[in-house]
Amino acid sequence: MKAISYRAYGGPEVLELGELPDPKVGPDSVLIKVKAAAVNPVDWKAQAGYLDSVLTPVFPVVPGWDVSGVVVQPGADVSEFRAGDEVIGYVREDFLSRGTFAEYVAAPVRTLARKPANLSFEQAAGLPLAGLTAYQALVKALEVRQGDTVLVHAAAGGVGTMAVQIAVHLGARVIGTASERNHDYLRGLGAEPVVYGDGLAERVRALAPEGVDAALDLAGGDALTASPAVLKDGGRLASVADPSALGLGGRYVFVRPDAADLTALTELAERGALTVEVARTFPLEKTAEAQRLNAEGHTRGKIVVTVD
Repeated sequence: MKAISYRAYGGPEVLELGELPDPKVGPDSVLIKVKAAAVNPVDWKAQAGYLDSVLTPVFPVVPGWDVSGVVVQPGADVSEFRAGDEVIGYVREDFLSRGTFAEYVAAPVRTLARKPANLSFEQAAGLPLAGLTAYQALVKALEVRQGDTVLVHAAAGGVGTMAVQIAVHLGARVIGTASERNHDYLRGLGAEPVVYGDGLAERVRALAPEGVDAALDLAGGDALTASPAVLKDGGRLASVADPSALGLGGRYVFVRPDAADLTALTELAERGALTVEVARTFPLEKTAEAQRLNAEGHTRGKIVVTVD
């Protein structure tokens, strides 16, 4: 199969397009013909070696954890999917090797769900990692309920836009930090936007004088340290960007593959409560260019690689 891979840690320059053996399909996996794979910051961070202490690389490594595609072959013990089924997946394992920037990927069933029928393959590829991160942080870590006021930091980013939509669906009032150019966009998603930076706590308190019930940090740094000052007594804090949230009495969330949670996201998308904005698409051979654009951090919406 054609695939993007790297044989040593580094930046986009270490990525190569070439031929690799087709993946073997284990008993609990399915072989997927990849239609699209989204680019996420964790892809280039893992590729640079930042996750070496927790994920062993098996070179050559095919990067990528997000995927949408079509089942080609179910494993011997798989009853959940059949050949021809359209699926999405957050295909993360506890090592780096068989990623999604390739013509085919062998994905464990626990990482997969049915593709939302109303999303394109490009949109669907951008749903798993960002959607699961937002869902698990809001539903499981913060236990957001109807009537809560929720502050989402970096609300116009990939995870942030998912978090805003999910929190609105849960019946929460959402305040979202973003640059002014994204304020109308956030209003369209149902959030009340505020500018981040100096004076953030005062601006949030102006909108929610009694404080917020929950704060979700997707940026780290000053956004995280400012959060306790805007919480109500007993308010909840979680971060997906900075483990130091633990020292502030909050939770640190590292997204995990979960078929049930991914199915919940599919159902939200099909009900019209959740959508994915695709900023740009690139063909497989231009994955390095897609990765460079993602690393700049200024794109609203998902950057997606398509596989012909």
